[in-house]
Amino acid sequence: MMKVFISAPLPEVTVEKIKAANLEVTMYSQETLITHNELLAAVKDVDFLITPLSTQVDKEIIDGAPNLKLIANFGAGFNNIDFNYARSKNIAVTNTPLVSTNSVAEVTLGLILDLSHRIVEGDTMMRTTGFPGWSPLFFLGHEIAGKTLGIVGLGNIGQSVAQKARALSMNVQYWQHHQLSDPQERSLGVKYVSMDELISTSDFISINAPLTDENFHQFNTDTFHQMKKTAALINVGRGPIVDEEALVTALRAGEIGGAALDVYEHEPKVTPGLTEMKNVILTPHIGNATVEARNAMGNIIAENVIAVANGQLPKYVIN
Repeated sequence: MMKVFISAPLPEVTVEKIKAANLEVTMYSQETLITHNELLAAVKDVDFLITPLSTQVDKEIIDGAPNLKLIANFGAGFNNIDFNYARSKNIAVTNTPLVSTNSVAEVTLGLILDLSHRIVEGDTMMRTTGFPGWSPLFFLGHEIAGKTLGIVGLGNIGQSVAQKARALSMNVQYWQHHQLSDPQERSLGVKYVSMDELISTSDFISINAPLTDENFHQFNTDTFHQMKKTAALINVGRGPIVDEEALVTALRAGEIGGAALDVYEHEPKVTPGLTEMKNVILTPHIGNATVEARNAMGNIIAENVIAVANGQLPKYVIN
């Protein structure tokens, strides 16, 4: 019987679907993340490894699993896996794209609304000092209608963010390496601009891009100098795209208006200084943390494992 190791708790429907395919399943069920040594010990005789993007699968892990046929990453990203080395060993690496698009886009808009209307800050006030009562100039925020949203990375998630932002009467511009076709831009109601123009003219900048060698610390001291003093940065892409020490400096100096982060440069650690600021919202990487998205991701995982076990090709191979 082929063996499957799952390195973090998954939705029950996913596990049951794999077991129903007559595969032997072992799952790491601790609340803490699995350690490198624990993972190394667990994969020595497995055929399939299912792992979240928070777990590193490096050359040592791959070499320690001589029977490995598939590494199925539970997440749209795959920077946690040495997928090139896996390819050299004829091991397929898959991810779970597309199904988390709506959830991440909803969180992006939620963070924009939270920053604009100071919702989290207001909740904190009500749970601590309370408030003196309604008055015309008390606790003012801003409406997002009519404001300009700049999206960095207009893939599936970025496009969903654009559609939702347009429905809320925002002006949307974007930058990425390739411009969409004119019909696509018209359908989405978006405008293509240079990166410099996006940075300097947007009221909100949303990072919805994957991490690459090229965009590491794309948002840095120089970038924050270019932004409007009232602008806010939202990162739901990947943490290392933002130089968080430079972000703290910019926020303290009043160079930008605020920030909302769902991913972190040194995840799960948060850069010192960010937790001290009222104009910063921090969420624990919950972009696709919905029952709907996680079940859909698990379904992709299960179908890919079963496909390979039956001698078929899996979907969403990234190597």
